[in-house]
Amino acid sequence: MSKNVPKSKWFYPYAALWRGTIALLSLIILAGILPAAARQSNTAAAQSKPAATAKAKRKTTAAKHKPKRTSHAVRHHAVAHRRVASHRTARRTTRRRYARHRYYMPRYDVTAGDFTKFDDPVVRQAAIAALGRYYGSVVALDPNDGRILSIVNQKLAFSSGFEPCSTIKPVIALAALRQGLINRNTMIRVGRRYSINLTEALAHSNNAYFAELGRRLGFQTVERYAHLLGLGERAGWDLPEEHPGTFPSGPPPSSRGGVGKMTSFGEGIQITPLQLAAMMSTFANGGSLYYLQYPRTEEQVKDFAPRLKRRIEIGPYADDIREGMLGAVEFGTARESYTPDGELVYAKTGTCTDVTRGGHLGWFVSYASSDDSLKHHPKLVLVVLLRRYGPRVSGPHAAEIGGRIYRSLYMKNFFSADNSSADTSSADNQ
Repeated sequence: MSKNVPKSKWFYPYAALWRGTIALLSLIILAGILPAAARQSNTAAAQSKPAATAKAKRKTTAAKHKPKRTSHAVRHHAVAHRRVASHRTARRTTRRRYARHRYYMPRYDVTAGDFTKFDDPVVRQAAIAALGRYYGSVVALDPNDGRILSIVNQKLAFSSGFEPCSTIKPVIALAALRQGLINRNTMIRVGRRYSINLTEALAHSNNAYFAELGRRLGFQTVERYAHLLGLGERAGWDLPEEHPGTFPSGPPPSSRGGVGKMTSFGEGIQITPLQLAAMMSTFANGGSLYYLQYPRTEEQVKDFAPRLKRRIEIGPYADDIREGMLGAVEFGTARESYTPDGELVYAKTGTCTDVTRGGHLGWFVSYASSDDSLKHHPKLVLVVLLRRYGPRVSGPHAAEIGGRIYRSLYMKNFFSADNSSADTSSADNQ
């Protein structure tokens, strides 16, 4: 074809043919692609149909039962109510009972079987009201003569004993002070870069501090001071139902922490609320360990007289221990017992799992005294024991109950009553 022939002479006659060819090829290609795509789409739809159907059903069910716009707490309560209350089968009934036990503490009759004829009614009512729904025991006594004012849940209080947890620490503190290992300001390292003194260790119930004291003291010295303060022997006078508790003949094995575990957690020791009350009375009155007496007859009430078991030379060390127990109430583990308008409270808490008998334990052992008569007229010794197999209890829980009792007694003017016998007895102890 000559280069001089115009483009229109040879191009335009074939343009329609080219366009037709291109269109035909496009149709052929599309005819091959579209059926394959359709088959693939049908297969995917068939495979996803059950999931899509289930999803649609879930959406329909959710839309049907969709609650109104309410707060999260209300919606949660509504869901819990439907799950717990709307089903009547045996399985759902079990679930309903579990839910009730899980969220609502059952009410225990802690006073069943108690002999209360000669109890102080003000102290007893305050203790019962403070315990509320907790299962536990309360022992209240006069630290100046050893007279028990009230025992709530006597079955638990007169049992064979429980692990003392951290309430053993005042005993270890006295032993270390009297042996000259420490004084109030001695710093002991309890962490990589952290050291504390006795006041802080008692206030915060530091386990590492008292474990170190136990290792330095040794088991023989710990045993001697524990027996000196009444552990392992009956605390009461003429109380046939009381048990002596137990103090082991040797320290725990090294695999269980050795003597350090005993002096920080009370490992291997079994102690009763009455023994703890007698021990705390000794710190409260300055060193007199009295037999605890619980008058049961008119004659016992009329002829009551203090019975001194032994005198313990606490001397100036009592003030060092008091500082730590006061710190526990003001800023430590027993701060729930703080009574800003009442008496000064000195306390020690304990929290642990009883290895021997099982269950969680919460201890609160304390005494109250007037500010202007700290060393001469302690008013009341109070021991609270909580025990539970389910949701955990602790020393701070027991301290909260103790605080309720102290505040209730203060509001009822219990501490302002004149007690001449207490003054006389305390004067004899000086």
